[in-house]
Amino acid sequence: MTSPARSASATTTAPVLLRHTSGRGTLGGVGLVLIGTVSVQFGSACAALLFPRAGALGTVALRITIAALLLLVITRPRLRGYGRTDWAVACGFGVALGGMNILFYQAVDRVPLGAAVTIEVLGPLLLSVVASRRATSLLWAGLALAGVYLLGHGGFGQLDAAGVAFAVGAGVMWAAYIVLNARAGARFPRLDGLTIAMSVAALISLPLGVGASGGALLDPVAVGLGLAIAVMSSGVPYALELLALRRLPAATFAVLTSLAPAVAAAAGYLVLDQGLSLPQCAAIAMVVAASAGAVRTGNR
Repeated sequence: MTSPARSASATTTAPVLLRHTSGRGTLGGVGLVLIGTVSVQFGSACAALLFPRAGALGTVALRITIAALLLLVITRPRLRGYGRTDWAVACGFGVALGGMNILFYQAVDRVPLGAAVTIEVLGPLLLSVVASRRATSLLWAGLALAGVYLLGHGGFGQLDAAGVAFAVGAGVMWAAYIVLNARAGARFPRLDGLTIAMSVAALISLPLGVGASGGALLDPVAVGLGLAIAVMSSGVPYALELLALRRLPAATFAVLTSLAPAVAAAAGYLVLDQGLSLPQCAAIAMVVAASAGAVRTGNR
C-alpha cells in the first residue's frame, strides 16, 4: 500500500485534527513522506517475489503480523485511559489498514505493480473530486481516467478484470486509511494508534493467510523475507506517514504521495523486470498530475 489522492479525502478535516509547522518542520515532513513512499513501493515489489512461496494472502499475513509484533515490542502502547470513540477510531484504522493491504496484494498478484498502484489512486482521487465540488476538479478526474484507459491499452496488455477490481477496492480503503490515520495520530500519543491498528489488521489477515498458505508461513525463507517486507512496507512507511501528518498540511501530504504510481512503476521495473513503454510512462504521469492537481484545486 501504501497511500496522493491518498490523503485527498482527509483534507477537509486534517487542518482541525493536525498541527503542522513551517520551515524545518515542513521540510522534514516532506522528507518523511518521500522516504516512506519509496520504502512502501519497493517493499511491495519485494513482496511479489514471495508470492510463489507463500501466496498473496500468506505474504500479507506475514507482513502485517511481523510488523505488528515489532511495533508492539518497540512502542509498548498504553492501552488504558481511552474512551469508546478512541477505540472505534483505532479499530477502524486497523480494518482500513488490513483491508487496503489484502486487496492491494490481490491486485499485484494479477496485474503489474505500476498498474495496480495507478488504478488504486483512483478511489481517493475521485473522493477528492466529489468533496471539492469544483468544476475544475472534473477536468482532473477526466485526466486520471484517460491515463488509466491509456494504461490498459498502452503496453501492459489486457489487464485482468479481477486485478483491476481489487486495485479499485484497495483505493477505497486507502482513502479510509488516510482519514483514520490522521484521527488516530490526534487521539493517541507517539505511535500507539498505529500499533493498535496494526494489531487489529494482523488479527484480520493472519487467519486468511493461514487458511490459504498453511505451513508455508513457517518456512524460514518466507519468514525472513516477510520480516524484510514488514519493515519496508509497513513499519517504516506507516510510522513516517503518521509523523509527517503532524508536520504537514494534508494537501501537501497528498501532493507528495501522488508520486506513488511513478515510484511503483520504477520499483516494478527494477525489482520485477516489468518494463515500461512510452505509453505506460505517459499514462502514469497523467494520473500523478491529476492526483496532485485535484488535491490543490480542492484546497483553494
